Amino acid sequence: MNRLLEAELIYGRLLAIREPHLVARYNKALAAFDLPQTNLTEFYIDITGFSPQVAAELGDPDYLDPLKVNRRFIILTPEQDSLPVVHTSFSNTAGLMHEFFSANARAIHAITLKDTLYGEIEDSVSEVKTLDDLLSINEVKFKVLSAEDLLGKAGQLRQLCDALVTSPDAWRDDAMLERMVSLAKETGDIRQNTLVPDKLVFRHDAFWADHFGGVFVFVDEKITTVICDPQAPGFRRSRPWQVSYISIDDTAQVADFLARTGRLELPRASWVESSGLFAHRLEMALLSVAATLDPVPDLTRIDAVWMQTFLHRNAKAISDRGIYPLLQEALRTLSRTGNLRMADIDPKLRLWLVRAEPDHPDQWLTNRLIAHLTPEDFVSRFVFDKQGFYRAYDQYPEAYRDYVVSRLSDTYLKDKPAFRKRLYGLGDDHA
Repeated sequence: MNRLLEAELIYGRLLAIREPHLVARYNKALAAFDLPQTNLTEFYIDITGFSPQVAAELGDPDYLDPLKVNRRFIILTPEQDSLPVVHTSFSNTAGLMHEFFSANARAIHAITLKDTLYGEIEDSVSEVKTLDDLLSINEVKFKVLSAEDLLGKAGQLRQLCDALVTSPDAWRDDAMLERMVSLAKETGDIRQNTLVPDKLVFRHDAFWADHFGGVFVFVDEKITTVICDPQAPGFRRSRPWQVSYISIDDTAQVADFLARTGRLELPRASWVESSGLFAHRLEMALLSVAATLDPVPDLTRIDAVWMQTFLHRNAKAISDRGIYPLLQEALRTLSRTGNLRMADIDPKLRLWLVRAEPDHPDQWLTNRLIAHLTPEDFVSRFVFDKQGFYRAYDQYPEAYRDYVVSRLSDTYLKDKPAFRKRLYGLGDDHA
């Protein structure tokens, strides 16, 4: 874990909170959640206000996500909008937070000058016990409060302003006018400064949830598709008339679903050769075999000579896995014909030859599912499925961990948007 921290591969790009007034506001929000206050004078937060340092102090990584649903948030500054989410049970937490910031930018900016926003992203369920609980979440509502009750005071002032306009004798009420002046000193001119967030309800469409070993939910016009462990409670029983269920172990059916619904970019020479994705995955296939050896071979210099030597020495293990020979043959076929017939490919290995359709709105979720089912490609897993990557990293041999950290630091972290654009065809709309 220390390697990941030092390389900023975990808890990277967070915002430092060290000003005493911001620490005090954060503590008021913690108290409102009935949580112990932090004794830290400096800590770092993500877009939701989650702090790994506070989590460690409290001994609770889920202090803002107690039941892995109805996620809590603490907003100290509008700057949080540019931050990632580093701890979440839903893949769309970041998207929902960005939508909230965008829709209520003026109010957030005005309030955080004097106060802190906190609350919950309320779902329609209080706890997830079955798949039906997850499927019942169609939209979420932001329940928003403020530590110094600036929101409440702005609401009071709005009501009094309305009464002053509608009631002919209200201007004679000295007590009411004095109250308005007192409130205005705290809230400012609410005619100019919007203090109450306007949009609080947002759609909750396709998503990944960290429940029952990981659940992928894809939403199409007439049907919802759930991909997860078939042992999850409610599998093939929750809403069978409107939900299709696919075992996450059935990679052939997963690939067929993604292709049939237009979520996959099937292999064509036009993008495969320019992206370098197959060449990348060839290398990942060899390295995944290296990680199983004892001792792990020297990985300090990976080049064509090293790969060829390693291939000769470990031909049987590499061939038995099937990934490397599949990718080699695919590249040869593409160079000759420009296309591949997916029907000719072993269904269990088809996801190694595709990437998410870059123009599909579920591109990120689809790439996450592909990365989950091709775990040997640790780079793609880090990019799209960080929770899965961290769990896998814990099982890597020590020497392989060194290489993984070095590889990610020297490639992906150098220029993340350019890396995602080249290999996966994605734009720069994700951190």
